[in-house]
Amino acid sequence: MKKHSIYSLVVMLVTMLAPLALLAQPVTTGEPSAPGAPIDGGLSVLIVAGAGYGYKKLKESREQKAK
Repeated sequence: MKKHSIYSLVVMLVTMLAPLALLAQPVTTGEPSAPGAPIDGGLSVLIVAGAGYGYKKLKESREQKAK
């Protein structure tokens, strides 16, 4: 029981202290920043993969009903 309460205390402390590090302001040097990573590249691949997986499952379902 004591091990469980110590684990819970550590998890609570990390959860409460994490935002302090995550909300830090970035260092500005006056130089223009690099462009951000494009979101569309990976997202379109995931959409195509999901559509392909859905088509495969639909095809398997129709074959199963035909038997």
